Amino acid sequence: MDRQTISRLAHAHHPIAAPVTDESVARLLSRATAHTEAGRALDLGCGEGGWLVRALAARPSWRAVGVDLDAAALTRARETATALGLERRLGLHHLDAREFKATEPFDLVLNVGATHAFGGLLPTLAAAREHLTPGGAVLVGEGFWEREPDRAALDGLGATGDDYADLATTTDRVIADGWTPVYGYVSSLQEWDDYEFSWTGSLAAWALDHPEHPDAAAAREAADRHRSEWLHGYRGTLGFVTYLLRRSR
Repeated sequence: MDRQTISRLAHAHHPIAAPVTDESVARLLSRATAHTEAGRALDLGCGEGGWLVRALAARPSWRAVGVDLDAAALTRARETATALGLERRLGLHHLDAREFKATEPFDLVLNVGATHAFGGLLPTLAAAREHLTPGGAVLVGEGFWEREPDRAALDGLGATGDDYADLATTTDRVIADGWTPVYGYVSSLQEWDDYEFSWTGSLAAWALDHPEHPDAAAAREAADRHRSEWLHGYRGTLGFVTYLLRRSR
């Protein structure tokens, strides 16, 4: 079973692919879009379009563009937008986010939980800068170490200690790169638990509901492995912060 299919099944009941509740998403988007009545948003790694659909529903004068490599996720995004009557204000591109080119800049650029597409947080911000209007904002979500990771946490994530830093160091790096945090949100342990139980539970439930499917065993194994890596590994060690940033220079 390929990674994109696993992710799509795992996010069936938690379409925001990050440990952030719907209430927190609404608050972040309200802040991120408050600076202009009619604006344009770009999500570099939009998946099923959860952030953009919510932004368009809340801001009738905004338009949005989403970019992702997962064609099936983009289809779901288009179906959701159509069901809500938002499809005319949403453009979707089946493309590597690193290759996306636009003819005009955006008032808000998003990348929440998908900085790996650019090789990390700072490369993601460099890409976002290229698409941003003067005075625009970036909404970016990234992991950080809540505490020093032990071997179990690193093994569970398939990571090294250098892949993330603590929150203070992560924030310092963002500021040194020419950005000012005008808001930020650190996901709670409850949000993490809800996200991980939803991720693993949705995938496991699909396997139980489709026992004859050739991928059922692989889906169940992926859910069991992920649950163990989380509970016995990085739970309480890996944090998640969503920054709302504006350019300092």
